Amino acid sequence: MHPVSPSPLETVVADARRIFGSRLEAVVSYGRGHRDAAHSLVLVTAITVDDLGALAAAAPRWHAAGAATPLVLPRTEFVAALDAFPMEYGEIIETHTVLAGRDPFDGVRIDPADARRALEVRAASHVLHLRENYIEHAGKPAAIDALVRGSAPGFAGLLSHAARLDGQPDADSRALAVWATSRIALDPRVVGDLFAIAHDDSTAVDAVRLFPAYLDAATTLLRFIDQWSAS
Repeated sequence: MHPVSPSPLETVVADARRIFGSRLEAVVSYGRGHRDAAHSLVLVTAITVDDLGALAAAAPRWHAAGAATPLVLPRTEFVAALDAFPMEYGEIIETHTVLAGRDPFDGVRIDPADARRALEVRAASHVLHLRENYIEHAGKPAAIDALVRGSAPGFAGLLSHAARLDGQPDADSRALAVWATSRIALDPRVVGDLFAIAHDDSTAVDAVRLFPAYLDAATTLLRFIDQWSAS
């Protein structure tokens, strides 16, 4: 990794150095195309309440510069929690760029079993959300349209995580649809429509008519994740 300082995060890096001094281990940016703000992680050897106060005082500057409030924690705590947050921390590791210090993730690895378990929880929650909200809204077309459009990005994210768990590199929507068709036997038209909605919720796709096939695709994806093995 080559140290790079995107301008929105320059104030975060400067303040982290000022506040933590020799306790600062690294600052990294991360994320896949966040639209709202630049995201970062600050890893330190130790953090105190006084540090939190100093960080809070600096936060308005970060937000004004277009940076989100960074995650700040000891590196040992980050590594110890990899099994608890394998998807969240795994994405940070996969997408990070070093802004200050050394690369903190050399030799750090997410256990695929932990990632599979966390992904199964999310996928099961997604299926339950679809079923319960359909019942709650009594099948009313306008509500089902909103349900499909509001949840499609979550499905796209689940599919992307499942592909990476399965050893596929980052791919665009078309490549993901091909993987989902060949590996999970999902209908490419259904996947394509859901990706279209996920990228533009005003697309002309008939979301109400799509719902039964969407629910079937989400259930099939859950089954795949439940049965997935690294072997």
